[in-house]
Amino acid sequence: MANICLQATGGGAYKFADLFKEKLSVSLDKEDEMECLVTGANFLLKAVHQEAFTYLDGQKEFAQIDPNDLYPYLLVNIGSGVSMIKVDGDGKFERVSGTSLGGGTFWGLGRLLTKCKNFDELLELSHQGNNRVIDMLVGDIYGGTDYAKIGLSATTIASSFGKAISDNKELVDYKPEDISRSLLRMISNNIGQISYLNALRFGLKRIFFAGFFIRGHAYTMDTISVAVNFWSKGEAEAMFLRHEGFLGALGAFMSYETQCLDGLTVNKIPQRFPISVSSAGNKIYCSMNGKSNGNESIECTVYGT
Repeated sequence: MANICLQATGGGAYKFADLFKEKLSVSLDKEDEMECLVTGANFLLKAVHQEAFTYLDGQKEFAQIDPNDLYPYLLVNIGSGVSMIKVDGDGKFERVSGTSLGGGTFWGLGRLLTKCKNFDELLELSHQGNNRVIDMLVGDIYGGTDYAKIGLSATTIASSFGKAISDNKELVDYKPEDISRSLLRMISNNIGQISYLNALRFGLKRIFFAGFFIRGHAYTMDTISVAVNFWSKGEAEAMFLRHEGFLGALGAFMSYETQCLDGLTVNKIPQRFPISVSSAGNKIYCSMNGKSNGNESIECTVYGT
């Protein structure tokens, strides 16, 4: 039987290494998670046409990224928790901040409060909800009016879940969709604010958000964008990546370029947006052939022999 070794990254590369070995006779070569995230992001932003986009008030606009003027930027990866990484170049990065309130918080609290069975169900539920039923707004405090002196509109959230204090209701009295909407708003707002403050701290103009928490979900992206826009007074904007959930996997795959490829076969499967993968010596070369239309997928596999 072939001795198969796969590049892997993230906590699962450690948690499930023995299981892969036992059930599949596959060894996992563990790559650094942060390095893989940055490598994947750098590659996509340089090589994939219309990889980055903004999303605000329901409007999606692709961003024009000059590969020669990419750095520095802030990469905000939202998984179970959140990592904020200042990227200064290829292989040059620093994790400058983060928060434990991320996708795991949304899913964990959502599961307890709504009984949803999976993450996607919770996201879909939030799409149907109204957070104003549970969140205390500035208008609730000021009799329906704005607090114009400090720039707060009546619809600004003053306290997430704040109405639960005075409503004299039990959990069963609230709709699960309203709870999930409020929860998603709370988590996304917090991430957007902390991200901008870190960008401000280091003088960074570009903030890219990625990670499997986002999943192209319109309300999530809109909430993060509104938070960045609000706290920056319109001077900064949130940008998202079309292949947001695959940065680590792509970075791990590209780590093959630092290792000898003798005995490896690279299989390329182009799907509407061809990518050329070739090997020479100890390098893997990936190049894009053509332009994208926003709906492509890329699949590359490496087999041990």
